[in-house]
Amino acid sequence: MDLIFILTLTCMVNLYPSIAQATLSLSPNNVHGQSTLETYIVHVKLPDDQIFSKLSQDLETFYHSFLPPTIAGMNEQSRLVYSYRHVATGFAARLSSEEVKDMEKKSGFVLATPQKVAALHTTHTPNFLGLHQNKGLWQGSNYGKGVIIGVVDTGITPNHPSLSDEGVPPPPAKWKGKCEMQGVACNRKLIGARNFPHGGSVVDELGHGTHTSSTAAGNFVKDANVFGIANGTAAGMAPLAHLAMYRICADDCRESDILAAMDAAIEDGVDVLSLSLGIHSAPFFDDVIALGAFGAIEKGIFVSCSAGNSGPGNATLSNEAPWILTVGASTIDRSIRATAMLGNKEEFNGESVFQPKDFPSTLLPLAYPGMNRSQNMSWCGEGSLNNSDVKGHVVLCQMGGGIGIYKKGKTVKDAGGAAMILMNEEADGESTIAEFNALPATQVGYTAGSKIMAYINSTSLPTATIQFKGTVIGVPYAPEVTFFSSRGPSLASPGILKPDIIGPGVSVLAAWPFDAINSRKEASAFYILSGTSMSCPHLSGIAALLKSAHPSWSPAVIKSAIMTTADLLNLDGKPIVDQRLLPADILAIGAGHVNPSRASDPGLVYDIKPDDYIPYLCGLGYTNELVGVIVRRTVSCSNDSSIPEAQLNYPSFSIALGSTDQTYTRTVTNVGSANSSYSVNIVPPPGVGVTVKPDRLDFLGLNQQMKYQVTFSRLTEAMNTSTFVQGFLTWTSAKHFVRSPISVKLD
Repeated sequence: MDLIFILTLTCMVNLYPSIAQATLSLSPNNVHGQSTLETYIVHVKLPDDQIFSKLSQDLETFYHSFLPPTIAGMNEQSRLVYSYRHVATGFAARLSSEEVKDMEKKSGFVLATPQKVAALHTTHTPNFLGLHQNKGLWQGSNYGKGVIIGVVDTGITPNHPSLSDEGVPPPPAKWKGKCEMQGVACNRKLIGARNFPHGGSVVDELGHGTHTSSTAAGNFVKDANVFGIANGTAAGMAPLAHLAMYRICADDCRESDILAAMDAAIEDGVDVLSLSLGIHSAPFFDDVIALGAFGAIEKGIFVSCSAGNSGPGNATLSNEAPWILTVGASTIDRSIRATAMLGNKEEFNGESVFQPKDFPSTLLPLAYPGMNRSQNMSWCGEGSLNNSDVKGHVVLCQMGGGIGIYKKGKTVKDAGGAAMILMNEEADGESTIAEFNALPATQVGYTAGSKIMAYINSTSLPTATIQFKGTVIGVPYAPEVTFFSSRGPSLASPGILKPDIIGPGVSVLAAWPFDAINSRKEASAFYILSGTSMSCPHLSGIAALLKSAHPSWSPAVIKSAIMTTADLLNLDGKPIVDQRLLPADILAIGAGHVNPSRASDPGLVYDIKPDDYIPYLCGLGYTNELVGVIVRRTVSCSNDSSIPEAQLNYPSFSIALGSTDQTYTRTVTNVGSANSSYSVNIVPPPGVGVTVKPDRLDFLGLNQQMKYQVTFSRLTEAMNTSTFVQGFLTWTSAKHFVRSPISVKLD
């Protein structure tokens, strides 16, 4: 009897029994001591002695006069979003509520309202990532035409509108795949569908595979939404690429099925493999995804995998092999907003996909059943409120207890509660989940929840209500690393920094199998999910775009381009934060947040040939036989043929540094301008000296390679205790920057 290994689909199902989704929820009025900004539409009237035509040349100056005096210079330009000339006498600006109150006192002020959002573009993530129709990377890559993305997942939903083949060319001649759809034909979009083990149906019964496939390569679908929320045009990252589904995980995700699916995908001729599933950290020879991925990259196939949903603790990663792109999850700038409003006039923004239009704005009694009672009551566990007097109340519940969000709401509803405020556990910080609920509800961060608890304790008659504000675009602290995203360092190979990259994995709208959702009667062709399962196919689709734009690029070059061009700042121009709203470290974000357009023109790249991994594997201490398991050939490791992990030509550095200096060599290849010069810029980790020789690289032609050496030294003032410190090494030319993150463990 075969041993069955159960893997984890890295959707949020792991973290809560119900599927979770969200974007960043900001604490009210203040984050890091600064007022929260929203975009307001401001209407003003002209001075009595002016007419519009005469003022038009100085109209923007006139509008500026309404802005707070603290806004000036470049900052003013970023805060003033639009100056209207034909549709309104007024402007749009990013303002705090306090600034609006001050503005109301000025002569000529008429009205200021927070902006509402109409039709959105896509799951919103292409727009958020800078992908736009008829220009930029989408146009330059021909929307991924001719590239085949193989998805190893739970199956797919045939005839879904996201799988339309409108505008998709026939599959390339190299395609050898099969369509094993019973009674349903594949088309030019879905060119392959196979089941593992053989003989079953490829139709998706769980929804996970349909969602991830359409995120990677779903075609354009107008008017996509979930019960009217997040309305817009749905599209995957590579909307005109081909898809091939390799279905596994009917009941359990078996290693044998996964390896067979990857083997078939390589044989069929896919260009990209996407796996939103993982095994706990294991040596690479004992990790079937690592094994299958190595076979794929030998054939020039790019492999993208999810990092896992075991954060925010360190060393929680899956899929750590350096030949895999390991993807963590971050928020987008969209919030499905539901605001908790208290009787003391405090307001706390939260999230909920369930947005009832008829919920009363009047304040209701507010109760916390868990006050001085059982933990199960604080969690609103099933049946725990049956003897509580919560009828007609807004009920505060805590996350946790292994109880799904929908079930918590069902418990409140069954006890007669009118609504639910769900507060995070402390470890989850301010990351929230826009969930489908059994009753009107909102989820708020830990800080907000603590303040709501304090309010309940401060009065004998606490009251609250929830205001449902719908879809809001422009959350300034996006992208944020969400709490569930798994962190480094890698246990299997500490000398390789993981995760490699973060991408959108929170509140992602994508295709769904038309089924009723979470015991609700309604059905939907789209669904919102969160997890590194969602961030992985984003990067798979982006890799397909890069492959289409640069057919000769190897998997390692594509990975290098993605990593060295990543963003470190959020939309507000500040360092990307984590769930605590504190700057995220590189064990959480890796190289940073993906920037697809910049990745298409990286300047320099770090290439790695499949054979280059052999001395790296020998250096891990694997025996000849175990290295042979991975590379499928006879290997003879020796001292001369082994290298330290950090010597691999990787786009990042991860070392453990004691009193002895360490020197490593890197080779970069010029894929930018033929004649170009790069100078090095170093942001050394605290307590570490970093020296680069040479400090200038002069290239005379395309594809020319040059080497440099980096020496890391422990400084005398460095901390003596074991800790991680971080920095960056960047090569900069007139047109490009090529940035490598540095992680140092001080031993």
